[in-house]
Amino acid sequence: MLSAPNIQFPEDLPVSQMRDEIEAAIRDHQVVIVAGETGSGKTTQLPKIALALGRERIAHTQPRRIAARTIAERIADELGSDLGGLVGYQVRFTDKISSHTKIRLMTDGILLNAIHRDRDLKAYDTIIIDEAHERSLNIDFLLGYLKTLLPRRPDLKVIITSATIDPESFAAHFADASGTPAPIIEVSGRTYPVEIRYRPLVEEVSIEDPKTHTVKIRKTERDLFDAIGDAVAELGRETPGDVLVFLSGEAEIRDAADALNGRFRAARGSAALEVLPLYGRLSAAEQHRVFELNKSGARRVVLATNVAETSLTVPGIRYVVDAGTARISRYSSRSKVQRLPIEAISQASANQRSGRSGRTSPGIAIRLYAEDDFDARPEFTEPEVLRTGLASVTLQMLALDLGDIGEFPFLTPPDKRDIRDGLALLEELGAVRGARAQGGSGKGSNSRTPQQAKITRIGRELSRLPIEPRFARMVVEAREHGVTDEVVAIVAGLTVQDVRERPAEQRGRADEFHGRFADPLGDLMTLLNLWNYLQKQQKKLSSSAFRRLCKAEFLNFLRVREWMDLYRQISRTARSSSRPTPSPHSPHSPQESGSQSAVLKGPNRAFVTPISGEESTGGTADAVHRSVLAGLLSHLGVRDDLQDRRTSSDRGRGGAAAPSRRKPAQEYVGARGTRFALHPGSVLSKRPPEVVMSVELVETSRLFARGNATVDPAWAEALAGPLAKRQLSEPRWEKKQGAAVAYERVTLYGVPIVERRRVQLSRFDREQARELFIRHALVEGEWESPQAFDRANRQLRRELAQLEERTRQRGLVGDDDAVFEFYDARIPAEVTSTRDFEGWWKKTQREQPKLLNMRREDLLEDEDPQAANETEFPREWRHGDQTLKLRYRFEPGAADDGVTVSVPLPLLPRVEGAEFEKLVPGLREELTTALIRSLPKAIRKHVVPAADWARTLLAAVEPRLERDEGALTELLADEIRRRTSVQVSAADFDTERLPAHLTPTFRVIDARGRTVGTGKDLAALQRTHRDQATKGVARVAQAALPKSDLERTGLTEWSFGDLPRHVDTAYAGGRSGAGTVRAYPALVDRRTSVELRLVADADEQARLTRRGVRRLLALSSPSPASYVRDHLSNQEKLLLSAGPYRSLDDAIADVSLAVADRAIRRVAPNGLVWRADDFEQIANDYARALIDDIYGGIALTAKVLNEARLANKAIDGAKSLHVLGQVTDAKSQLNGLVYASQNGGGFVSQAGLDRLERVPVYLQAILVRMKALTENPGRDRAWQNDVDRALAMFADAGGQIPLPTDAPEHLVRARWLIEELRVSLFAQQLRTAEPVSLQRVQKVFTGG
Repeated sequence: MLSAPNIQFPEDLPVSQMRDEIEAAIRDHQVVIVAGETGSGKTTQLPKIALALGRERIAHTQPRRIAARTIAERIADELGSDLGGLVGYQVRFTDKISSHTKIRLMTDGILLNAIHRDRDLKAYDTIIIDEAHERSLNIDFLLGYLKTLLPRRPDLKVIITSATIDPESFAAHFADASGTPAPIIEVSGRTYPVEIRYRPLVEEVSIEDPKTHTVKIRKTERDLFDAIGDAVAELGRETPGDVLVFLSGEAEIRDAADALNGRFRAARGSAALEVLPLYGRLSAAEQHRVFELNKSGARRVVLATNVAETSLTVPGIRYVVDAGTARISRYSSRSKVQRLPIEAISQASANQRSGRSGRTSPGIAIRLYAEDDFDARPEFTEPEVLRTGLASVTLQMLALDLGDIGEFPFLTPPDKRDIRDGLALLEELGAVRGARAQGGSGKGSNSRTPQQAKITRIGRELSRLPIEPRFARMVVEAREHGVTDEVVAIVAGLTVQDVRERPAEQRGRADEFHGRFADPLGDLMTLLNLWNYLQKQQKKLSSSAFRRLCKAEFLNFLRVREWMDLYRQISRTARSSSRPTPSPHSPHSPQESGSQSAVLKGPNRAFVTPISGEESTGGTADAVHRSVLAGLLSHLGVRDDLQDRRTSSDRGRGGAAAPSRRKPAQEYVGARGTRFALHPGSVLSKRPPEVVMSVELVETSRLFARGNATVDPAWAEALAGPLAKRQLSEPRWEKKQGAAVAYERVTLYGVPIVERRRVQLSRFDREQARELFIRHALVEGEWESPQAFDRANRQLRRELAQLEERTRQRGLVGDDDAVFEFYDARIPAEVTSTRDFEGWWKKTQREQPKLLNMRREDLLEDEDPQAANETEFPREWRHGDQTLKLRYRFEPGAADDGVTVSVPLPLLPRVEGAEFEKLVPGLREELTTALIRSLPKAIRKHVVPAADWARTLLAAVEPRLERDEGALTELLADEIRRRTSVQVSAADFDTERLPAHLTPTFRVIDARGRTVGTGKDLAALQRTHRDQATKGVARVAQAALPKSDLERTGLTEWSFGDLPRHVDTAYAGGRSGAGTVRAYPALVDRRTSVELRLVADADEQARLTRRGVRRLLALSSPSPASYVRDHLSNQEKLLLSAGPYRSLDDAIADVSLAVADRAIRRVAPNGLVWRADDFEQIANDYARALIDDIYGGIALTAKVLNEARLANKAIDGAKSLHVLGQVTDAKSQLNGLVYASQNGGGFVSQAGLDRLERVPVYLQAILVRMKALTENPGRDRAWQNDVDRALAMFADAGGQIPLPTDAPEHLVRARWLIEELRVSLFAQQLRTAEPVSLQRVQKVFTGG
């Protein structure tokens, strides 16, 4: 039992002087507002005043742990009590209280957490909320909760202390039922006057123009750091005292320190200056330097953030320089991230900063902005409730069942968008359910409210953990993966301030120590590596040795101890409710969500990277990251590989030079389209992975992600549940699988977590899956389940499809939609795949075997009788002994539009194109109409309208057309002439103008039915495929006749009897057609022998057989070459050897062929011999006269060669540039008369002995021309023009010199007539063999 305390009140404190007024207010009112400036003593004396009033359970809150501890020590000392006795404190990690404690100092978070156990806070009879003007989120929530609590606790006294910053708002908040605000007691502080000086960065100076005497305003702008230097220099002229400079952040502090050190070190004679930084991340040692007494005598300049604004008192400060800005934490409801923008501070904050200079003596405050700028600023700093996320508060309210957060009596009501965002985050974490949008999404829309949202079991667990909801969710999830210790260590490390220190003078050394823990999987595993290392070292070392280790390795010992304390506290709380916690969301199992490979690839690390090669004691990295991901679902980011990461200098090469050579940071696309970069301090920043999760996104100069880790985004699918949005793309039918499939894309807040995963469409859209099954499997036949009804239906559809093609009318037969409707009406809704169908049809066909068999009436819209008329649109074309298949197609513009005739290769040579000009009967009327329209206008005007005349004319000529009495154009011309007396012929019809579908297309097919050629020109097809057709004909003939009768080789005598003119064989080509194949036996010259071969047409037979008979005749007698060679004169041998032949034997052989050819033509003028006895007679005559005829031929040949020698000599002698053209023509003429062919023949056998007799004359004409050329070249040139015209006509007709073997007769005639024309022009004295002129040559080609 403690003795009564001796309560003393220091008389020098302003609050002590007003004690009676305060006691009366507390006694008479439930709520009292005490507004006092710094130094008034309200914090330490108010609990003592309450104690003196008999209050024995006093809760006194402070916004910071260090304040709660130090104030408890101060009050205990003043009351003469040990700490933990009459006065104690309770903070997050430690507490010093007992059952006798009457004044309990605590953080506002501790009091907030006590509400979960004590809803009415009955443990306290007095609650003092200190520093309420800071308006933190916890303070605002406590003020609101106390307002609701006071009616239930009339015995409870509430004292609100505040600086002189808007105390009226607190009074109004706690107004009684009648609206009377709570009393405000203002207590003055122990402060001194402060002089305010305004030194804006932009100054306006009035300058008078000396000439015009007008005043001009000139603006001068200073750099911030120059302005700070000017202010410090200005204050240096005042009495001694230290300077406190307020800046917005660490970067500005470092730059300002460099600028001040550089400026005042360079200034000679200036007073010594010590520049010290002060900010939250500073190491304890460096912070301690600021609060030490200044013993050096040098003026201190402390560069601080707003941490020195209210909480800390820096000794020795007499002067303040205020830059007027600070980093204010703000939550962006648009981007859903916490931002730290640099903003202008409020008037209240500016006054707080200025007041720092008047704590011990009169001071001076220099503001680096204008006075009107100060007046325009807001009066107070915006409360935290308006600029931070509300998830934590919302969770506490739901756990406490406090009702609608929108109706909660906050001092300043939060924005409804922030409330909605807080609920959305809780829904993401699985802490609430049923929070679905009910209304609009505007600013005033409260689409999610606690009445709609119900807290889940996970939510209640989160509310019991003394950490931020995201971190709490990680801990809860960790139990499922068995990594609670590891995740709690990470969460605790993220909650406390970073234990790693980087002193400016030893930054490189510190980075070297900290780099040992770097893990390629990211910052979280790096933090866990550090934790494991510290745990191991703590067990191995003593307490003092462990402290020295932390200092040596740049680790803040106090923060390390705080980390470990928080770890123990979270672990205890987590273990108290350690039940397996399934994922709060979707029914998707991990097996299902991860069964496909079409996901963004993430890491697959098995274990945490150990430090210094030692094995880590942590669990698997994947399990840790999965647990952490549960709290960071909206903090996923996918690397933007399309980002332009060229340096600015590279981008600027095309234009002006860019100053920066640093490559831009890799950007990530995160939730809701946000773009962020990894913080430069992250271990992943140098090698950015494809996908990251980030503990926090903070916007400073840009949006940075801190606390990053590599992750497999597919893990998020099971965690996200309904939050994941699923999109199906490319729904399609897969024949092999027998089902409709699609690609599934799963996104979470816009971030793709699964890309292009193939899924069964029926799981998501059975109706579309069924439609795809019917259309593709049953309608289009894309399935592997042969069914009898399917084969029958397809055959019926093929037959009916020809109706539209024949009549060239669309709409007669139902399309695929009609087929779909047929099956759709009969197949049940649950059938969506081949497997489903087979199971259903197996049962159904037993009772209704014809259920799925189509009938004609199921597909025909309106059946046209003409369409089904096989006479009008026959399937086959019959002509003589040939039957060819017809195919119809109605597709204007297609190459085979209209009627297509399938012609087997063996039948191709005998098909006559004229036969098909009349088309099938069903198209003749349209053909006749088109022919009439193709007539010249002078004729066409007598037969209009064309359609009527077409019907009339066709009715008249069709009987004759069927009897093959003439071509359609001839019959139409005769009928028009008879009916109109207009002169018209078949040539007047312009068939080139006929539409493509009115001229047949010919399709040449081989024995397998494959198309080898198509076209409208039958003759061109016959020429192109002659060799293939010949082989086809031979194969058919060989198959029908004994092999001994055909295709002989190596013949040297006529040993095969009479040679038939042709061989007919019946051909049945199945679907391709049928008819009689006519083969033509031919004798083929092989020089040393003759072959008997079947060819496809009579012309080819004649061409080959002429040469074959001649060679066979030459081979029928022994070669006289040796005898003739021995009996030739030397001159003949010399001439023959000097000719174009390769040897004397070749020359003799060529003469022998010419002799044989003349012997044949005496009996058979066309050179063709068919009977064996005719050939025997010719052979006998040839043998008897062979030697004499050869000698005569050789003598003639020698004469030709001699004349050729003389002509060539004359040509060589006449060469001149003036007559080069004529000489070239003469040389060409000579080469065309005397030559040897490549196949062994020559000019003798090709010209024949009869024509060879005129060749010496032609050569003599060359000689005569060359002699006369030099005398009158102009006349020769004129004659040459006539020859050139004749040669041009010859070339146009297809002729060439020398002529090929078996050239057409009219070309042979023209070729030698041109030689006679040369004689008539250049050597008239030699006389021509017949009358000749250019006109006569022309008549040969025109047929005149």
